Amino acid sequence: MKLLLLLILFLVPSIVLAAGNATADTGDTAWMLMATGLVMMMTPAGLALFYGGMTRSKNALNTVGMSYAAYSIGSLVWVLWGYSLAFGTDIGGVIGSLDHVFLHGISVNSVTGKIPTLLYIAFQGMFASIAIAIVSGSVVERIKFSTWMVFSAFWVTFVYAPTAHWVWGGGFLSTSGNLDFAGGTVIHISAGVSGLVVAFMLGKREDFGIWDTNAPSSTKLTVLGSALLWFGWFGFNGGSALEANGLAASSILVTNVAASVGALGWMLTEWLLNKRTTMLGAASGAIAGLVGITPAAGYVDLTGGLVIGLLAGMIGYFGVFEIKKKFGYDDPLDAFGIHALAGIWGAIATGIFANPSVNPSGVGALYGNPKQILTQALGVVVTIVFSVIGTFIVFKISSLITGGGRVDSLEEITGLDETIHGERSFNLSD
Repeated sequence: MKLLLLLILFLVPSIVLAAGNATADTGDTAWMLMATGLVMMMTPAGLALFYGGMTRSKNALNTVGMSYAAYSIGSLVWVLWGYSLAFGTDIGGVIGSLDHVFLHGISVNSVTGKIPTLLYIAFQGMFASIAIAIVSGSVVERIKFSTWMVFSAFWVTFVYAPTAHWVWGGGFLSTSGNLDFAGGTVIHISAGVSGLVVAFMLGKREDFGIWDTNAPSSTKLTVLGSALLWFGWFGFNGGSALEANGLAASSILVTNVAASVGALGWMLTEWLLNKRTTMLGAASGAIAGLVGITPAAGYVDLTGGLVIGLLAGMIGYFGVFEIKKKFGYDDPLDAFGIHALAGIWGAIATGIFANPSVNPSGVGALYGNPKQILTQALGVVVTIVFSVIGTFIVFKISSLITGGGRVDSLEEITGLDETIHGERSFNLSD
């Protein structure tokens, strides 16, 4: 009897511990830890190099710094109040509650799905950070660094968090059936449109239209940055399954396919129109393909991935070289041309190609649900309108706080690396 009692006393703590952790799967948790690290690398490394290499040498370091600062600010805003606004208790389908400000009420034992809630928060925080960093591509070479930092905090709070809630946090777009697996609407359309808004508000660069405004400081860095983004995107899309399962594997497969065919689609368009292909174009096409497949990655099969990626690469090319030229706006690194336009295509294409045999929660027009295209279009329109209005207000306020959003002419002509940071990205030996 005493031996049995001792045995029970020995086993009870283990039984209780096992029961408390039963819903947190170790395999899924391990995968999501890796996915979070992959997505983290995308902003301060991948996007920083991709953007920094495309910028003129006198502004390359400043451009890298904008991604670095955006990642840092976005990460902090997210855990302090952004997560609560995006994923807190739904308020009227519009915004989350402030129940989880400073992660209040969330412990190391809290679980979301099959992973620790703290890991889910960290993973989603990577998305918020890269979203604001993407915006920088439209405003580099002329925005005050102080304005950028204030704007980053406000934008994540008042533009990104509500949009994320609408789609992923139980808001009105999710309840309407909108499909966005990994952020085509929430991240790419929102960021690309917001970048264009700020570009118009800042005005064109002093020497816009002169040939060297498009001279990249290092195409090699841009290609390297695109490769890091491509690698990190496996965590971006594959991790959005939130489990180590077949859906995650399918998402990674179609992500790789879309990036590959996107690069080829851009190069093919270059060859047909200009009789040459460029590595800058190949890198940009790969990113356009990745953007296009992002909302669809967990819903489409190989055929869908091929079509979405190919057309995303071509759409990106025309956005950069035809649409921008026609309308004359100054979007130096083409956040709108690549992220917004390819993102719009990807969101609509999700409504066409979503295959229920891949994911039963998504049924597209090709599989008997043509209404899904309208649902996707509604999400696109709402996101565009909100991003325009929200970004306009947020940037106005940020500019007032920092005494104007744009650097003065001398700083702009000299270069922001030296005038703002007192450093040079490239130093030549005597």
